[in-house]
Amino acid sequence: MKFMRTDDFDYYLPKELIAQTPLEDRSASRLLVLHKKTGKIEHKVFTDVINYLHPGDALVINDTKVIPARIIGEKEDTKAVIELLLLKELTGDSWECLAKPQKRLHVGTIISFGDGSLKARVDELLNDGITHVTLIYDGILMEILERLGTMPLPPYIHEKLENQSMYQTVYAKNYGSAAAPTAGLHFTTELLDEIRNKGIDIIPVTLDVGLGTFRPVQVEDVTKHVMHTESYVMSADAANRLNKARESGHKIFAVGTTSTRVLETNMHKYNKFTPEVNDTSIFIYPGFEFKGIDSLITNFHLPKSTLVMLVSALAGKDNIMHAYKEAVDMKYRFFSFGDAMLILDDEEEK
Repeated sequence: MKFMRTDDFDYYLPKELIAQTPLEDRSASRLLVLHKKTGKIEHKVFTDVINYLHPGDALVINDTKVIPARIIGEKEDTKAVIELLLLKELTGDSWECLAKPQKRLHVGTIISFGDGSLKARVDELLNDGITHVTLIYDGILMEILERLGTMPLPPYIHEKLENQSMYQTVYAKNYGSAAAPTAGLHFTTELLDEIRNKGIDIIPVTLDVGLGTFRPVQVEDVTKHVMHTESYVMSADAANRLNKARESGHKIFAVGTTSTRVLETNMHKYNKFTPEVNDTSIFIYPGFEFKGIDSLITNFHLPKSTLVMLVSALAGKDNIMHAYKEAVDMKYRFFSFGDAMLILDDEEEK
């Protein structure tokens, strides 16, 4: 495997271009259209995305829902303040989480949240703040978290989110994510209705987004990076509709890198879309052969991140770096609450 430097995926980004709050109108963001074969760039608004979709095409969305997973409580014995960020349900009420400060915890510690309607017992302390706990409560956990928890916003967002629902897609359905599939945040129900009425098949898959999404690549050689694992669902209905689109010669547009990870994992395993519930640790970087998607609707990603590597694999690193430089020059808004990019298969051009 050819050595590939992580630093090659770096780019200059002024801090003021990191969007701190979402737009009031989700679909009013800007849209940079990058034609992946020619490198041509167009500057549009997000609602223009419908003009690049044709009847019969498939638009694949990730219908995961973000858990209000950041909960702040106190140790029952010393009243020391402890923050937990729920990452993944292990079995029953056992969860993997990030604990701060973990050094104040020991196995058996009980942490109480809010009025005590939710407690956590520490079961295991691992590296990097990772902690296994058992949650203790009466009732429905997600209803309790809706009351006591807040959205786990990425570390580069420093402003408080006044309306928690703005960090959920309008089609969010299945709780399980520690972060939003942010490319989907641009869609409104009205825009989705317009797309559906044009004859485009909107197909949901589920991938529970983990915090590994935001973790930087720590190795010098990209090919040595170990990717985080995320759970996904490809339903029989989704697989059938995707196969139908592909067999009829239509294009598959993935909404976000998370949908892309589902489609490429599934297609690389079976060579056709196939129902399954599984985990994926697929790492997509230049040299990867795409089999599941044609075009990608995405956001602008962190320098040296696995997501920049993914879009570079699809459109070519030089094209991506040129497009990112132009986006910076034209003061696009970056990251989770920022503007959007459409990486387009050039055959889609009218």
